[in-house]
Amino acid sequence: MPYEVSITDILLAARFLKNRTRRTPLEFSPALSMITGGKVWLKLENQQVAGSFKPRGAFNRMFAMTEEERQKGVITCSSGNHAQGIAMAARELRTKAVICVPGQCPQVKREAILEKGGDFVELRVIGTYYDEAEIESMKMAEEEKLIFISAFDDPYVSAGQGTVGLEMLEDEPELDVILCQISGAGLIRGVATAAKALRPGIAVWGVHAKANPAWPEAVKKGEVRMVNEEVSLADALGGGACQNHLDFVLNELEGLLAVSEEDIAKGIRFMFEKHHQLVEGAGAIGVAAVLAGEIDLKDKRAGIVVSGGNIGEEKLLAALQIGRQVI
Repeated sequence: MPYEVSITDILLAARFLKNRTRRTPLEFSPALSMITGGKVWLKLENQQVAGSFKPRGAFNRMFAMTEEERQKGVITCSSGNHAQGIAMAARELRTKAVICVPGQCPQVKREAILEKGGDFVELRVIGTYYDEAEIESMKMAEEEKLIFISAFDDPYVSAGQGTVGLEMLEDEPELDVILCQISGAGLIRGVATAAKALRPGIAVWGVHAKANPAWPEAVKKGEVRMVNEEVSLADALGGGACQNHLDFVLNELEGLLAVSEEDIAKGIRFMFEKHHQLVEGAGAIGVAAVLAGEIDLKDKRAGIVVSGGNIGEEKLLAALQIGRQVI
């Protein structure tokens, strides 16, 4: 069912998350500012607890459960980052958590899930892509009488993730543009809701990998449909568009920016060389869109969400090699 996420929900989430998650830096980028002719800041969620923005939403949702729900236990599907937040909360709440990941979930993320959840987490690897793992996890929720927690299709999750946008506008109140990842759209809905409440008229763009055309197709058709996606360096952005976020995406976002695999690699290398930050493909995709000239930021004040830094050695080395010509 459709639902609303308000600035009040996000402010309540911010109050709850204080001292549970980090207030990450909004770092000015001289290099991107010089390239674009604007002023560009980076919201470094790769420095967040568990290496991504995901614990904001996961914590907010898990701690909102009733005692009865906690006793039943939870199940979730994740490309790897959301799962780490669920695992951390499960351990703190002493609640059983079954975590399903697709086959393309990197080993580094699988290991982190188990480390953070300890004995309270059971990890199940299903299929190759996110959507097939999610479908199976929903079936398991019914069969095993577990509480299903979505990584993106949940008002508590979006409100928690919206604190990213809240912090960005608190630190730089005059931002004109925000570039934010779009996958399930829980993050971008929260970020855009907070940003537009604090800065009416701000333009928020959704950035995705060309390897996953789910949102462009949903916007073009006016409805969510199954699409074929390919394996991407931005593995955290896998999966289909979400029906409950479609109206928001159609009406509140400025538009969508698509980024190639080569450009994602260039974004990863750029962040490594210019900002000394270890960033995964999904985290670098907004930077990649700017480097590829997908958006004009001349004379604009822009904020880019760097959503995570959980990248394995193999993908990192490949990206650094592919992206070497960018600098």
